[in-house]
Amino acid sequence: MRLRNFVIAAVAGAVAASAGAAVKNGTYEAKVIGHNAPMTVTVTIANGKITAISTKDLESYGVGKTALKEKGEEIIKCQSLGIDAMSGATFSSLALVQGVEECLKKAGATEAELDKWTENVVKYPTQPLTVEGDVAIIGGGGTGLAAAVSALENGAGRVIIIEKLGYLGGSTNVSGGALNAVDDKRQKAQGIKDSVETFYESTMKGGHNVGTPELVRYLTENAYSTVEWMEKQGVVFRDKIGAATGSLGQRSHYGVKPAGNAYTSVFEHVLKTKYKDRVTFLMECPAEAILTDKSGKVTGVKATRHGQPVTVKAGSVILATGGFGANVKFRQQVNTGVWKEVVLDNRIGTTNINKAAQGDGLVMAKKVGAELIGLSDIQLHPNGTPGTGLMQDIATSGRNRIFVNLNGDRFVNEGAARDTLCKAIFKQPKGTYWLVMNKLRYPDPNKPDKMGVTMNDMLALGRVKTAATLDELAKVINVPADNLKAAVAEYNRAASHEVEKDKYGFAATNTDDRPMTEGPWYACLKVPTVHHTMGGVKINTKAEVIGTNGKPIAGLFAAGEVTGGIHGANRLGGNAIADVYTFGRLAGKSAAQYAK
Repeated sequence: MRLRNFVIAAVAGAVAASAGAAVKNGTYEAKVIGHNAPMTVTVTIANGKITAISTKDLESYGVGKTALKEKGEEIIKCQSLGIDAMSGATFSSLALVQGVEECLKKAGATEAELDKWTENVVKYPTQPLTVEGDVAIIGGGGTGLAAAVSALENGAGRVIIIEKLGYLGGSTNVSGGALNAVDDKRQKAQGIKDSVETFYESTMKGGHNVGTPELVRYLTENAYSTVEWMEKQGVVFRDKIGAATGSLGQRSHYGVKPAGNAYTSVFEHVLKTKYKDRVTFLMECPAEAILTDKSGKVTGVKATRHGQPVTVKAGSVILATGGFGANVKFRQQVNTGVWKEVVLDNRIGTTNINKAAQGDGLVMAKKVGAELIGLSDIQLHPNGTPGTGLMQDIATSGRNRIFVNLNGDRFVNEGAARDTLCKAIFKQPKGTYWLVMNKLRYPDPNKPDKMGVTMNDMLALGRVKTAATLDELAKVINVPADNLKAAVAEYNRAASHEVEKDKYGFAATNTDDRPMTEGPWYACLKVPTVHHTMGGVKINTKAEVIGTNGKPIAGLFAAGEVTGGIHGANRLGGNAIADVYTFGRLAGKSAAQYAK
């Protein structure tokens, strides 16, 4: 396969008519390995040119799927395989190129002709760029998109989004999408008892009571108004309230569309339609420094795009760069807290997009005098895929599932906080476990779950195992059948309210809790993975960045995972997305008002 480090054209009209002259007309298919699973690439050729490209895939919404769509369009526009992989979705991009190349071979392309398909490429323009706006946002993930919409709503004339990836939405795209908020209407309809005070207390307690109280108050008191604000933008939430893994309460909202892309896709659409004349997107443009004047006031951002310098001048700047979960060296340096007994090296993966979660914002903020807090507060999630850490198959979130070790024994209350779950897992043989569930979770194997994937899709990948009975499942996953059946029976004692709590501390307090009795049964091997970094720049309840002198840095704001203090030493499941949109909205409003 001819995968070269080409620079793809951003200019229309670069069609190499001669490249495909010898290929035969028709529609061709090729199977290749994508990022998440094998996929089928279909190519249509007419008059020696590629006229259509489609895929049947399980790539992530907003990430791999975006790369497949946009890179397919570039191949057709340029009639060339010499395209640059989308930053942040390299594997998906290269898989598409491989699939198209295989189709060209089936259409009769020779080696010499395939060489021509990779040579006809137009390079990017090469000149410095200066852009001016009212508000500059470093990072176009969920936080950055929310901040942009809010800034524009609150009077910013022009917003500049500086994004180092090739797509918008960042790691929010691939999140589970759980958003915690006290919602009287939806919760009462399900018989769920909750309150803002309970939400506040759960967040403080779950974070080991080291969170910043005023920030936790702001989050818990404003999460529902954020839900309403998101609905006004066009987000559609499910009526049913769930409980994300480690949520310590049943208040998790989910979008009708799959995963976090249910939100990011809406905010991207709003920016590109309603505000299209007032927003500038600088894609594949890594920010390098926050610019200040002699007084220390923030004046803009320095960045690089396709090798050329970019200067963004703005009245205020919002940091929305996410965390540092993928920066192995840095996370090991600061790992002196909850996980100090665990070596967080590259043997432990991350659920975040590697290129995004590098902690760039922390470095830039520190250079302009920002105070960094809670950096040792790193969260692991129990739902990692062995070898990668990604959460790309059956999810731990929700209820009606148990954790069993390699001996088939339960070992933890599955409703516990995430740090408790992961600490228990590390004590098990080989630091792994089987996630076991039954038809309660997947009554229809062809119906997509909250991530947009069906059980049959997961079974096709081979990581999820299935059997009709527990005895059969025990053979499939190689554990003693008596132990596995005893584990399910103990869970069912609490799930059926036979006991208030089982011996592991599990209580059926969720309205969805049911005993697991019927097959088919499913099991998937899981490991802990780095999921969230709770530490970051210090902010106040205006989302202003606080300097080491205890005062706000003039013109600098921050929101999302780049900040510290909101989640304490452990984040509740479902609080990250609440944070992203609640504080993203706040940062946009504050930055717009400051820039006026």
